[in-house]
Amino acid sequence: MAQGVKHDYHLVNPSPWPLLGSLFAVVMAIGGVVWMKGLFGLEKGFPWVFLLGLAGVLYTMFGWWRDVVKEANAGDHTPVVSIGLRYGMILFIASEVMFFVAWFWIFFEMALFNGHRTLSSIEEVRLAWESWPPHGVETVPAWELPLLNTLTLLLSGTTVTWAHHALQQGDRRGAKIALILTIVLGVLFTAIQAYEYHHILDHQYFFNEEAGNSGLYGSAFFMATGFHGFHVLVGTIFLAVCLIRLMNGAFTPQKHFGFEAAAWYWHFVDVVWLFLFAFIYVVFGGGGH
Repeated sequence: MAQGVKHDYHLVNPSPWPLLGSLFAVVMAIGGVVWMKGLFGLEKGFPWVFLLGLAGVLYTMFGWWRDVVKEANAGDHTPVVSIGLRYGMILFIASEVMFFVAWFWIFFEMALFNGHRTLSSIEEVRLAWESWPPHGVETVPAWELPLLNTLTLLLSGTTVTWAHHALQQGDRRGAKIALILTIVLGVLFTAIQAYEYHHILDHQYFFNEEAGNSGLYGSAFFMATGFHGFHVLVGTIFLAVCLIRLMNGAFTPQKHFGFEAAAWYWHFVDVVWLFLFAFIYVVFGGGGH
């Protein structure tokens, strides 16, 4: 390109991160297979290939996002580039929404149309789908720890909004306080859920003695709440990185998309939990009775 040409786009320098990220992702995927099933002469339960790939992926994420932050600090994020970053985050959250839509789809299929499965000629299928939740399965009380976690996440949604508003107004001290509170609430949510899981396993909720496992409802419960818990953990780390950047002088009232993206993600996590609480614990969980 001829020198002196002005445009609104930032052309990045050659970067190793896409290639490295792809290679480490393949190593992590193969390592996951080795860990769970065994492969290439390695026995099942061997985790080191997976952990090596995971370390590489985390290193790639750190390096790539570090470069993006450097570009922002250098003024390379023009209005057009900023729009592209926003579209990228919106599409990422949309893909996460579709992940949970797919899960809710099968959950509602099991909860609403279980009666149709009782027509099966297979005895085990008829017993599994006879009712929802299945007979003999004790569900988690909705109005105890789950309600506490719901209030915790709702409160964290208000504090992250407070932090965003304070940053827009140039109140860096208020933004730091609100962001710290949000992170603390995120950690509290994870701790409560970990305790809830311990309580569930200790009291054998969902466990069907006849089948010898947690069955369809237990699998659905752990799949949904477990993946949501992972998203809360990721969102907490996201906000913690924003707090470190804020304390190091980053973000201005006009330029703070890194934090804005974290706030979007956190609100997404809040909304998903409201659906999980309403349908898993209350509507189709018998209210925990």
